[in-house]
Amino acid sequence: MSQSAVATTQRSAVQLSSNYSMLKLILLSPITLGIYPLVILSRISSDINTIASSHDGRRTMHYCLLFFLVGPITGGIANLVWNHRICNRMGTELSRRGLPYKISASTFWLWGILGSLIIVGPLVFLSKFYKAMNFLASDYNTYG
Repeated sequence: MSQSAVATTQRSAVQLSSNYSMLKLILLSPITLGIYPLVILSRISSDINTIASSHDGRRTMHYCLLFFLVGPITGGIANLVWNHRICNRMGTELSRRGLPYKISASTFWLWGILGSLIIVGPLVFLSKFYKAMNFLASDYNTYG
């Protein structure tokens, strides 16, 4: 068996969650008094580091550090920068893995920020964001 065949059949040691969902976010956010989104975004920030750091050599700031410390100090500017960077990083990793889905910083700026003018834009952004993360986590769970 060739080395590339072994690499494609080898599963990763860590299995990442690939069931992020808007429905769960909408239902669990009020019940948990806003803690659920913090947990999910913290998990996503850790998961993207697990998936991409060995290829791009970068680290995404943990979401709790951003939310509780850096974000308030910068008046929320760091939150915008974090979203911009993580969307670009996810898009780059999707392309590197050859997955048929696109997300980038423009997705965040157009749907997440500008889309707030039509009320549902941020929900569209989060749906796209979760879908991209689900694709990445599923591919990582299968191929490492």
